Amino acid sequence: MLQDRLTEFVKTQAMELGVPGAAVGVLLDGQEIYASHGVTSLSNPLPVDEKTLFPLASVSKTFTATALMRLVAEGKVDLDAPVRRYVPELKLADEQAAAQITVLNLLNHTAGLDWNLIDDGEGDRSLAGLVAKLPQLPLIAPPGARASYSQAGYNLAGRIIEKVTGLPFEQAMASLVLEPVGLADTVYGLSEVMVRKFAVGYNRGDDGELHPARPWGAFKEGARGDNPGGGLASSVIDLLCWARFQLGDGEGLLPTAELYRMRDRTIELRASTLGDGFGICWFLHDLDGLRGIGHGGSGNGQFSELLIVPERDFAVVSLANVGPDGYPFNQSVVRWALENYLGVVEKTAEPVPYDEGQAQQVVGRYEIDAMNLDIAADGTRLTLAVGIKPEIRQASDEEMPPDHPAADIGFLPGDGDEYIVTKGGLKGQRGYFSRDVNSAVTGVDLAGRLFTRVAEAS
Repeated sequence: MLQDRLTEFVKTQAMELGVPGAAVGVLLDGQEIYASHGVTSLSNPLPVDEKTLFPLASVSKTFTATALMRLVAEGKVDLDAPVRRYVPELKLADEQAAAQITVLNLLNHTAGLDWNLIDDGEGDRSLAGLVAKLPQLPLIAPPGARASYSQAGYNLAGRIIEKVTGLPFEQAMASLVLEPVGLADTVYGLSEVMVRKFAVGYNRGDDGELHPARPWGAFKEGARGDNPGGGLASSVIDLLCWARFQLGDGEGLLPTAELYRMRDRTIELRASTLGDGFGICWFLHDLDGLRGIGHGGSGNGQFSELLIVPERDFAVVSLANVGPDGYPFNQSVVRWALENYLGVVEKTAEPVPYDEGQAQQVVGRYEIDAMNLDIAADGTRLTLAVGIKPEIRQASDEEMPPDHPAADIGFLPGDGDEYIVTKGGLKGQRGYFSRDVNSAVTGVDLAGRLFTRVAEAS
């Protein structure tokens, strides 16, 4: 019955949201339950199953963080040490920040680094090359001041692994984590992916039609600089094996205390759908009294989600190969699994009625290095649109994911600065507006990232 009900739900949701291929796995009472739907490719279809590879995008960070924790347990890395102890060549736009950032700041996204460097396809695209370019990356806060999700921070963490082990990052990860845990189908690089069954990503165009996503995930030819933050591909069966490891005792890789330390709160997150706080890498969740740890990932036409509930020895994995609808598909799978297997029902946040004066305080443009976020009001509703900067699209010779069109948002009860997206591909995402000492709105948080205000609406 557990298998049949999961299979039926996955099929129904995938068809409703137009997901070409999806793979789902649940770990419950030691039993693994799988459900798949659709095909790996619309033009060359093979049935998706639990062994089909999908790009993990940012779920890759959980592997990078665990490898670093093994080095911590072995006394080779100190979480509280400055990054420069291991990467002495590190330079940033601010010298004081470069000297102060610690390893832990990278792992819980409190380094004050903006989201990421834009890959222009030129120069050294290794991790060493990434570090050399970091002075170009904006700093959004002093080290330790606040959390703001940073891909660049995790890629820098990957460089620490290279420097400490003396191995290329991918080889070090295989030795430290992937091979000992037995993850034979969790791999970096197209040369490894192409000899396995994998799911092609798709993006839905303005015409409603699905178009193949290129490049495949983060797997750009010759580019290794994003591998620590988002370069893995894996299958549902391997990810449930990864969840078993996280629920275990460390299996000789690292002491149980160090493994469990990754679940301890290191900083709180405000009004975030992604979680209530960060541990070491993991997003922390309060699931109606149960404690959950998880991580999601979004790539070019691909979405991934992993949630673990240690108290119940439970995990759920969902992988989907379409943008933007893969995100709501994965979220619906996680909600369904929590409700039907653990009896945890997600509480829906309800926005307050629209207020024009409140809306006008926040309208305008906000940005990170790669994207613009626009808040607009028309007298009846407040909307949020986010997309890749036009100049970056024009300069790139590669296809990029489509922008998220304007979607309704509403303020939540409280101090008036927290909001929820009520429609569109980002439906359910929560965030908040930040203010300066004069109460002027200076930024907006979305998906754990701080977008800085650059202009008010004219």
